[in-house]
Amino acid sequence: MAEAANIGSRSSRWSLQGLTALVTGGSKGIGYAIVEELAGLGAKVHTCSRNEAQLNESLHQWSAKGYHVTASVCDMASRPQREELIAKVSGLFNGKLDILVNNVGTNIIKETTDITEEDFKFLVSTNVESAFHMSQLAYPLLKSSEAASIVFISSIAGVVSIDMRGTIYSATKGAINQLTRNLACEWAKHNIRTNCIAPGPINTPLAEKHLKEEKVLDGFVSQTPLGRIGEAEEVSSIVAFLCMPGASYITGQTICVDGGLTVNGLSI
Repeated sequence: MAEAANIGSRSSRWSLQGLTALVTGGSKGIGYAIVEELAGLGAKVHTCSRNEAQLNESLHQWSAKGYHVTASVCDMASRPQREELIAKVSGLFNGKLDILVNNVGTNIIKETTDITEEDFKFLVSTNVESAFHMSQLAYPLLKSSEAASIVFISSIAGVVSIDMRGTIYSATKGAINQLTRNLACEWAKHNIRTNCIAPGPINTPLAEKHLKEEKVLDGFVSQTPLGRIGEAEEVSSIVAFLCMPGASYITGQTICVDGGLTVNGLSI
């Protein structure tokens, strides 16, 4: 039987001090909150975004708070740019990465019959292929850590059916949930833990276009036991926990952060 991991002292179990992390799509929304959470707990964080101006503004804010964050412009839908990103991260962190957060994701709100071939390819490339490829590319760096953690950001749309005109989006998130389980089993021998967060409706720029319809917003709130929309920091705190030594026996899990929505039933 494999020996238990060295979980260290009580204080070290709840710290990320000295660890290295890559968070994709960290300039806004949940990604921004994750970068700030990890950095605030002592991790050295590198992040990326397609929007250089937004990225620079975020870096300015983090620097003012004393956080150790670096960043680069990267379109996660581009395979060559993903490869460049990992090469840069490898150089920054001396070939070792402790935490990979695959956060990037997007949606196209259309009826299923209106989804075009281009829509389908874009969603699959951005939501699934990028996360899969980033995990592949980061594998040697994570393996060098000897106690690494991957966290995927999925959605409750990959767990239950939600009437939000996002069939392909939901399918991509379901794929991420299964990818989490497979990698958790395949890479456990290298002590690489893999987990997934499936947020419900959260106050983010991406969610605004879904929640601007009063009927949709009221439907979510009325069926959420906690009676409100979530905040990005309520997602980032769970991500940070999963990356800590204190979570060393948790892997392969998809955790819904949704105020109880998925266990209450949906009829929006």
